[in-house]
Amino acid sequence: MRIGLRTKLTAAAVLAMTTTLAQAEDVEVLHWWTSGGEAAALNVLKENLAAQGIGWIDMPVAGGGGEAAMTALRARVTAGDPPTAVQMLGFDIQDWAAEGALGNLDAVAEAEGWDAVVPAALQAFARYDGHWISAPVNVHSTNWVWANKGILDQLGLAQPTTWDEFVAALQAAEDAGFVGLAHDGQAWQDATIFDGVVLSTGGPEFYSQAFIDLDPAALGSETMVEAFRRMEVLRGFVDDNFSGRDWNLASAMVINGEAAFQIMGDWAKGEFLNAGQEPGTDFLCFRVPGSEGSVTFNSDQFAMFNVQSDEARAAQAAMASAIMSPEFQIAFNVVKGSVPARTDVSDEAFDACGRQGMAELAAAAEAGTLLGSMAHGHANRAAVKNAIYDVVTAHFNGEYASAEDAAAALVEAVAAAQ
Repeated sequence: MRIGLRTKLTAAAVLAMTTTLAQAEDVEVLHWWTSGGEAAALNVLKENLAAQGIGWIDMPVAGGGGEAAMTALRARVTAGDPPTAVQMLGFDIQDWAAEGALGNLDAVAEAEGWDAVVPAALQAFARYDGHWISAPVNVHSTNWVWANKGILDQLGLAQPTTWDEFVAALQAAEDAGFVGLAHDGQAWQDATIFDGVVLSTGGPEFYSQAFIDLDPAALGSETMVEAFRRMEVLRGFVDDNFSGRDWNLASAMVINGEAAFQIMGDWAKGEFLNAGQEPGTDFLCFRVPGSEGSVTFNSDQFAMFNVQSDEARAAQAAMASAIMSPEFQIAFNVVKGSVPARTDVSDEAFDACGRQGMAELAAAAEAGTLLGSMAHGHANRAAVKNAIYDVVTAHFNGEYASAEDAAAALVEAVAAAQ
């Protein structure tokens, strides 16, 4: 077995260490939560640990998709100096576990009954070889649209419920002098839109065949061609200055009344809330039209790296316990815009979008339409994800002559990446 802790600790030992040794130990945390809403959410965890006497050494690496953070992490691990805890997504967690780099959280997980309250879809990433290796903070879903309600009201537009209605609303907003679709020219963000578009075009079974099973027939199908055509339509409603823009600045365009819509994961809600806006009054949240009933998800988790001292391991256990407490899950996710990573948490403290997200997540899990997000590393490993990124971004930037060419390139890129 290659998982971390050199000595298997009992739950009682972990809890004793947490209370007696962790007080003098800081945790160094590498993450990419640097926007206003994200920083506010992360502060909930900092304050929780500070109340236990555990210091926080912040290592933020800007970049909403986490690619820059993973590059920084690789440099730290190569130098033999890993951080205490690292924000991670999906298969990145599994890949680091396979390298034997991650610690073992079994003792605290057993003591607190994580097995019974964390959905199986999340445990698939939080456990390796039967052992808990990370603490899931939340569940995000990616197939969301965010809309400026004032613009829609001004134009007499109802919330679109079909793809054609969505396109018509984008056109109406543009005709009235607004940016139709706020977007940000980074590969992970192009792929986030593609998540929703493919799900809307082909449904959950097709999405699974294409992005989870990597079926060449699905990847090169007429349905995928139509998805690329829809991306071309959306590209026509994006302003000319989108290249390189961060996602939260695109959210700000909707918040400030410059743009009508944004397709982005539910972390965007944190930006709206941080700006003092209210769901249903100032902004609307709804699934990419045509994708209702399905949820593409990713889950932020904190993976704990192998550390040398008992004090450091105790601090990790305390951090993991704090992350998984119902009180933190509620406080953090209310601010972050995501939903809790455990199923026994009340939705009473959440706003309308949060309650909607929790209900839709539960329904999708029950129906088998809760699907790992391709764009956020929960459908396939990084090599495949990055190959899809390359094709989607190249197509969005007009580098293919047609949607048919893009679909053909997608088949070749995925095959080469496997």
